[in-house]
Amino acid sequence: TINDETVELVQPYFEMEDYTLQHGKKVCGNVAGLLSWTKAMVVFYGVNREVLPLKANLAKQEGRLKIANAEKEKAQAELDEKQAELDKVQAKFDAAMKEKMDLENDAETCKRKMQAASALIDGLSGEKVRWTQQSKEFKSQIKRLVGDILLCTGFLSYCGPFNQDFRNLLLKDLWETELRAHKIPFSDDLNLISMLVDQPTISEWNLQGLPGDHLSIQNGIIVTKASRYPLLVDPQTQGKEWIKNKEQENELQVNSV
Repeated sequence: TINDETVELVQPYFEMEDYTLQHGKKVCGNVAGLLSWTKAMVVFYGVNREVLPLKANLAKQEGRLKIANAEKEKAQAELDEKQAELDKVQAKFDAAMKEKMDLENDAETCKRKMQAASALIDGLSGEKVRWTQQSKEFKSQIKRLVGDILLCTGFLSYCGPFNQDFRNLLLKDLWETELRAHKIPFSDDLNLISMLVDQPTISEWNLQGLPGDHLSIQNGIIVTKASRYPLLVDPQTQGKEWIKNKEQENELQVNSV
């Protein structure tokens, strides 16, 4: 209930010398308390006059804040809803992109396979002629196989003791003539070495000390493939060194006479 008029009316009393707490105590303690209370109320009024507009503004701003928070919560709810929709759409988009990449990869793989298949077909088209010719050669080889095997077995069984010239005499002049006389087919260009042993084996023999000439290779074939134990007449000791190296892993025992 205090107002400006009330404060203005009490101001002259405040300016009096004896309107103090000390003078009031001299008269009466209750009077001193009243004096102190009136001054305090004036001070309170002055402070409260500045505080009231702030309180009113605070209440107004709190109301605005409440409205703003409500709008914020509403906007946040809408944002969450839209974000959920966006997440669903993004998930669909990611799935579609993954499917697209998978399809592109499959298409690229299929394209490479088609190119490889086309290259293979093109390459095999040229092989058809060779395969056809080779098939005919196989048929002819099968027909000649009986005579070729006869010559190979005859070589293993009987040609061991003889030199190269006599071996050729037996094979070319005698046995092939006999086969022709009995109409037994055989290969005119028969290579006994390639028929009885492969090239890696020959290379291994050479590393073990066997000479690379035809006679030495033929002797190596007879030694390794004949059913009877070989007897080597070896004045140059080449055969002996070859056998030692060849059978070293088998712990060959050599007896000197």
